[in-house]
Formats: sequence, structure tokens, C-alpha cells
Amino acid sequence: MTRPVRVLSLYEGFFAGGARILHSDVVAGLASDGSQEHRVLSLTSAARRDASLQFARDDTRFRLLQDRGVRIDTFDRVAGDRPLAPEEFSRIELEHAARLFDEADVILSLKEQPLSLVVALERAGLLPDRPVAACLHRSDPTHSGPALGWLVEAADSGAVSATISCAESTSRAYARAGVSAGEAWVIDNGIDTRRFRPGTRAERRRIRGGLGIPDSSPVVLLAARFDAMKDPGLFLRAVAAHARTAPGTHYVVCGSGMTRTNPAFRALLAASGVDDGVALHALGLREDMPELYRIADIVALTSAFGEASPLCLVEGAASGAVPVTTDVGDAARLVEGFGLVTAREVDAIVEAWGDALALGPALRAAALAARGRMDRGRMIADYRTTVEGLLVSRMLAA
Repeated sequence: MTRPVRVLSLYEGFFAGGARILHSDVVAGLASDGSQEHRVLSLTSAARRDASLQFARDDTRFRLLQDRGVRIDTFDRVAGDRPLAPEEFSRIELEHAARLFDEADVILSLKEQPLSLVVALERAGLLPDRPVAACLHRSDPTHSGPALGWLVEAADSGAVSATISCAESTSRAYARAGVSAGEAWVIDNGIDTRRFRPGTRAERRRIRGGLGIPDSSPVVLLAARFDAMKDPGLFLRAVAAHARTAPGTHYVVCGSGMTRTNPAFRALLAASGVDDGVALHALGLREDMPELYRIADIVALTSAFGEASPLCLVEGAASGAVPVTTDVGDAARLVEGFGLVTAREVDAIVEAWGDALALGPALRAAALAARGRMDRGRMIADYRTTVEGLLVSRMLAA
């Protein structure tokens, strides 16, 4: 093929989330060298998420892709608590999508939710014969609601020909859930280690000063959206207990809905036992995550389910923070050698935070030594090979 490989990515929408950050990095990276030509179809133009309305055009990922020359089409819809079902697409939307599919060589679906469009096209007899791969980012597919059924249906019919999982736990979980696509790939997540790096002493002092955090105070950071999967209530209860044993520690929570303006967050905070005197910084959705990681001593994860390969752990570690995580998805494998794994119990979490602070210099050194395997360059190269492999497989089968 003398022209670039044409790839269409399907997004449920543009809103805050690790999977969208990762996939957008992949698309931007693959489009940059000219060997592949990428385009995105978003099923929505705005999203109501975590007590906020987020417009696609304002999203950092949306702007990144546009800046890299990636064309983005959006349907005039608002993403809500549930994904669009196959029967909800209009004929005009289906015909527009069919044209985009026909112009592409390979289709990538960011998670399983956009596969409702693939199912709708197939039911309407409008689905072109193209390799379609579902990019999966959960370790508990049952929490994807009806989208799991669409993935199973599309894989059984051959409309989805492959899965690309970000973790071994993800690939195994979807296989157990009945997903039987022809090919199953696993590509570990990667990050931009130029952005996620340790801060200089002057940077750390400036960033901490802007938040009112003294230079000498330990900082525990939770970077997660307000969602039951992340179990923010468990984190807050651990904060209440840890603050009694380590006064002077500052706790930073950031992510969509992680703010006192969110009534549900306020209710969890009130029930957690966190005293008014505890230094808890609830920052909400932030676009300066590299800076926040640079001032953290611990990057915490208290998730209950659904995680696969959590980006926050490697982003924090690459910045010099010690990851302390519950045993979800591939988290334990990700932090092996430079982080700690804890049970989902307040006392165990408090003890792990204490150990992480005590062992901080040694674990920090180990994390910084592992930065090379965290870099997104390896991930993008793996995706390039996989996309080309999907196309070759289809050609051989023809």
C-alpha cells in the first residue's frame, strides 16, 4: 500500500478519563510520522459527567488531535449516564458513519461503548467490510453495562475482528465474559515521560506555594474522577485515620467531580470523619496534572473494581511519587519494584502510606530508574505494528 494506512477511531465522546488521554496520545503519535492517516468520529459533542457538562471542543484531547491535523467528526448529542444504544442512531447518522468507515482501512473503537454504532450499522446492512478492533481498558467488563453485550454480538458476527487490551487482566476478563474476537492483542500503557518528570526544587516550591502547602509537608495525591469505581469514600476515610497519626500531611484530590461544589463529594466528606483541621485540597478537574504529581510524595489509588492499567500510578512514579494502590487489574504488576500494594481496608492503607513515606527515597530512586519502560514511545510503536497487522490479516483472509 503506497498511501498511508487510514485509521478511524470511534469515541463515545470527549471528556475526562485516562483511556481517552491514552488513546488520544496513540492517535496523535501515529499520525505524526505520516505512515498512518487518522480520523476520529465522536458519537457526542458534549458530555454530562461527574456533575459537570463538558464540551468536546473544550477538551484537551480534542484540541491536541486537532493541532496534530487529525480530523474530528461529532454527532450533535450529549453523552450521559448510559451509552447510546444501536436503535437510537438516526438514518442520517448511520449513513454518515458508513461513509467514514468506507474511507478507512482499519477501525479502532475506544472502549466498547461506541460499538453500538457498529452493531447499528451491521443491523442496517450498512457496515463496510473493514477490520474493527475494540480497544479495552477495564478489568471488570460487567461494569460496562449494555456495551458488553454489543461487543459480544459484534465479535460473534465477525464485525469486530480483534481486541486490543491495555492489560493482561483485561484480556482475560473479556475472554471470560464471552468475547471471542479472532485476534487478541495486549499493549501496555505508556506515558509522555517528558511531561511526567520529577520537579526541580524551585518548581516544587512554586507549585506547593500556589496551593498553600509547606515545603516540608508530606503530600498524598489521589488523581481520579468522582466515581464508585475509584472509591473516593475509602480514600477519605483513610485520610481521616492517617491525619491522626501523621499531622501536617496534606491530601490532594483532583479529577472530575472531586470538589466541594459537588454535593455527593460533600456528603462523602462529611461521613468520612475528616476533621475541619485536616489539610484536604479538593481541586476538581485539572489540566496541570504533571505539576501536581511533582509535589506528591505518594500517588494513591483506592479503586474497588474496573481498573486495568491505571495511568495515574505510572504518571506519579515517573514524576518521583511512590505509588500505593489496591490490588486491581494489573496495578500490582505495574508498581512492582517501586510501589506498594495494600488491602482495601482503612488500617492497611494508613500503614502502607506510612511505609511509603518512610521508604520514600529508595522507592523514588527505583521508580525513576524504571522510567524507560513507562514511556509512550514503546506503546505507540506497538500500536503501529498492531494496526498494520490487522490490515494484513484482513488482506490474507480475503
